[in-house]
Amino acid sequence: MHRLQWDNADIDKHIATLKLAMAREGVKEAVFDPTKLVQNNRSGRKMMQAYFRQLGVSVKFST
Repeated sequence: MHRLQWDNADIDKHIATLKLAMAREGVKEAVFDPTKLVQNNRSGRKMMQAYFRQLGVSVKFST
């Protein structure tokens, strides 16, 4: 397994937990502060949105 895969091994589990919490609270989309992202550029944000969308979570970034 590559180092990058090890760093993200639990991400799907955490996204599933987030999805359950959002459903419980009636929240439709997760809002993230883009300044806290490791890759805070358009490409990084779009990649994050696409990955979360595949797992059923809508992502929005605060301004």
